[in-house]
Amino acid sequence: MGTYTDKLTEIKELIGRLQKEMPHEISAFHGFMGAVEKPGAIGGKEKELINVALAVAAQCEWCIALHVKGALDGGASKAEVLEAAMQAVLMHGGPALMYMTPVEKALDEFGAE
Repeated sequence: MGTYTDKLTEIKELIGRLQKEMPHEISAFHGFMGAVEKPGAIGGKEKELINVALAVAAQCEWCIALHVKGALDGGASKAEVLEAAMQAVLMHGGPALMYMTPVEKALDEFGAE
């Protein structure tokens, strides 16, 4: 397993290959990404912290590498990044817990004892 710097290199290499093979799609994706990541009502650092949490929830190591680096480059502290990541842990676990409701309802409906 490589380092997270290696993961950033892998992202750059992948994008480079795809720019040659699928230039219109990658250009459109980059345009969309640039528009969405542009600071607005939510600042750039905060958007990167949100992206860290989403990367954790999606279980994407490349995304984690990209957005932890982005958050740090945007001025986030280690504590802020860790807190953002913990929000994903909370929310990824919480929705699963909520699905116990339909499990219980199905058990009741099917007469489980």
